[in-house]
Amino acid sequence: MASSIAPPSPTRHLARLVFTAFLLTFIASRALVILIMTRRMPDFFLHMGGTHVHHLNYGIFLLSAVAGVLLFAKLNDTQRSVCALVYGFGLALTFDEFGMWLHLGGSYWQRASFDAVIVVLGVFGLIAFMPRWQRIRAHHFITGGVLLIAVASFYWMLFKSLKHANDKLLPRLIDIEQHGPQ
Repeated sequence: MASSIAPPSPTRHLARLVFTAFLLTFIASRALVILIMTRRMPDFFLHMGGTHVHHLNYGIFLLSAVAGVLLFAKLNDTQRSVCALVYGFGLALTFDEFGMWLHLGGSYWQRASFDAVIVVLGVFGLIAFMPRWQRIRAHHFITGGVLLIAVASFYWMLFKSLKHANDKLLPRLIDIEQHGPQ
């Protein structure tokens, strides 16, 4: 007897893996940076010739490696799942410092990095969790419209509160960054 619920498509499954790896890596990298900067954790930043190698570089190398593997190797489903996890990990390391590569320097705590992470999570969230096109009905459009208004309202309130929090927290975060390990 066949199941009435179709298994997730490979694309949706891979997008869910990327989404999860991206989200968890972003949270972990922010937490680790704060712990290192406040000296609650040993400094394990990589320094080469007096230059701090930022973790966005690790992300770029991981993204390049995953692209090479996907281009030149024949992979089974398990190997593609591993690539999706590594891709999400590398993407998070890179976009966590989006503001730094967008503005070629500056503080780690730039708002552009947070905004970029929200956009990337939104795209992968849609790919991973929206209903298949063949299953979309009128109530999905209504629900989607209501959800879009709710999410837009949430982000409007979030960004208003982040401006207030930014005024309060950013000076402290920059102070931590300046007095933490270089």
